[in-house]
Amino acid sequence: MTIRMFCVGMVSVWWIGLACAADRETARPNVVIFLVDDMGVMDTSVPFLTDPQGQPKRYPLNDFYRTPNMERLARQGIRCNNFCAMSVCSPTRCSILTGQNAARHHTTNWINPDHNNRGPFGPPDWNWNGLTAQSITLPRILQTAGYRTIHVGKGHFAPRNTAGADPTQLGFTVNVAGSASGAPASYWGQQNFGNGGKRAAYGVPGLEKYHGTDTFLTEALTREATAQVSAAVQAHQPFFLYLAHYAVHAPFQTDARFAEHYRHAGKPQNAQAFATLIEGMDKSLGDLLDHLEKLGVAENTVIFFLGDNGSDAPLGDPHAVASAAPLRGKKGSHYEGGMRVPFLAAWAKPQDTHPCQKRFPIGRNAIQPQIAAVMDLFPTILGLAQVPTPAGHVVDGQRLDTLLRGQVDRTRKEEFLMHYPHAPHRSHDFTSYRAGEWKIVYHYEPASSPSTAHYQLFHLTEDPFESTDLAGSHPRELRDMAQKMMASLTAHHAQYPVGPDGRTPILPRLP
Repeated sequence: MTIRMFCVGMVSVWWIGLACAADRETARPNVVIFLVDDMGVMDTSVPFLTDPQGQPKRYPLNDFYRTPNMERLARQGIRCNNFCAMSVCSPTRCSILTGQNAARHHTTNWINPDHNNRGPFGPPDWNWNGLTAQSITLPRILQTAGYRTIHVGKGHFAPRNTAGADPTQLGFTVNVAGSASGAPASYWGQQNFGNGGKRAAYGVPGLEKYHGTDTFLTEALTREATAQVSAAVQAHQPFFLYLAHYAVHAPFQTDARFAEHYRHAGKPQNAQAFATLIEGMDKSLGDLLDHLEKLGVAENTVIFFLGDNGSDAPLGDPHAVASAAPLRGKKGSHYEGGMRVPFLAAWAKPQDTHPCQKRFPIGRNAIQPQIAAVMDLFPTILGLAQVPTPAGHVVDGQRLDTLLRGQVDRTRKEEFLMHYPHAPHRSHDFTSYRAGEWKIVYHYEPASSPSTAHYQLFHLTEDPFESTDLAGSHPRELRDMAQKMMASLTAHHAQYPVGPDGRTPILPRLP
């Protein structure tokens, strides 16, 4: 039996670590989802995109951002460069917790906390209420299996004054700072994180101890997360930490700790502020990794790092090659820049002989090019924890075990459905569908959309940056992809925009 000492604040706490082989064989792994708001695949110094030989390729944005701890995690784990999320936040967050595509759970738009924002022709019965106290969720399943489930940061699972707005009603044992709000009123402790200000309804709750100090919101959340992890370890309880930073969502307020790094970068002030939010988030990741090692649980803790939708960097038009260059588009758009996010998976401290790591190996310094998506976390984490999915709960996600080993999984469906039947937005009333090398986009109202036609078609292997629309020149492929897209929508029981009568669904039409 080994004994380790660590500190929580000024209090020394003794943790007894069980080192005998039998206990290590039966130990359940700790799981961390480290979720960053509005962080796209290019908002990092880690190169996710690759050259034709599959080697990482740097672009100018990789040299603008500073994320040394993401680089550290990438070296000790695997990155997916075709990892997809919904194009706005609440749909992704509900998908992570349920394992279902947004087209199925019907929370297809971000949730306005105070009024139903379906839009003028959105589905009348779309799931504005999001998750409820009756929802089958990942934290609820893990909690029932004996995990301490910890929520720290942004919730945005349901409207204000509903049960789902409180993460403890969704299966989290602990909630710090999570509410119905999708953005912070302020990142600055001097402004009490927006509490009492003009946007008090969006003030971040539960962090009163930091009010009036110079503590940045990202730092406050990190301190709370590490304290909660310490408490779980002290109680000898496996933990599931869902650390969902409000960063890097607007408002783009400067994290002064990192401002000097970008002062001469030749970027606008709001883009410099965005970069400081990125670097502050990265420091949080490093602090968490260090804390896990100090507690002696890093070898038994797996980290899943990801963004919730494409980049919202304030660098250009939503449909241009700008915010996520060389990818086209940004958050809310139908292009890849709107739904490609960074994804890293790694053991917090790789050790090949550790029983949990032997059972769930993760590649080192590797890149996985196969398509994966946010729904895949649900079955992957339950499999890792050896906890069954409740009977009758439909799961759209597929386990990532083979991909995370760095291998090809020929059993996977090479597809991703992104359905957004709402307006107005950067791209609105659209369905995007990827299958293998092809991607199709259907615009339900092309006259008022970024495209002037119903369909766009791209070959992502030959044209990864969506510069050439092939809808007019490849009619056979267009029709084949349209049929597959419609079949996927039907299989997910998708809802559709409605006509002027407010009731009749507008379905896609074959080309």
